[in-house]
Amino acid sequence: MKSIKQLKDIYIDFDIVKDKWNTDYEGFVLLSKDKQAYKRCRLAKKTPKKDGYFTAFWQKNNKGKNIPFSEDDLGEELIIIVEDKHNQGMFVIPKLDAIKRNIISTDDSKGKMAMRFYPPWCTNLNKTAQSTQKWQLNYFKYF
Repeated sequence: MKSIKQLKDIYIDFDIVKDKWNTDYEGFVLLSKDKQAYKRCRLAKKTPKKDGYFTAFWQKNNKGKNIPFSEDDLGEELIIIVEDKHNQGMFVIPKLDAIKRNIISTDDSKGKMAMRFYPPWCTNLNKTAQSTQKWQLNYFKYF
């Protein structure tokens, strides 16, 4: 993935480790060199029939069932990479905001296992997508 170089430049104190989940979305973990902190990363892919970029972020439980990440195993942040020709960037969603947005599971929320992301270059969106994009853009950074 081209964005690994950019991530290495941004997160110089982290090693990039392939995640065993979500290989279709180039899942990996940024692990601090002292092994005390980590961040989950996924690539979001452009889909032909709907606007935005789709990605999955789940794990398997001890019975082999797909389940959302919990507040205990997400790490510090969820990083979603978007690459589309000359448009490249990432959404960096802190753990507490992922909880607030019901992205990860808690005692009060079942969480999500996948979702669509809308970077700034996505325009002419329907009202639901516009609403999602509005809060997501607070977490977007261009490479």
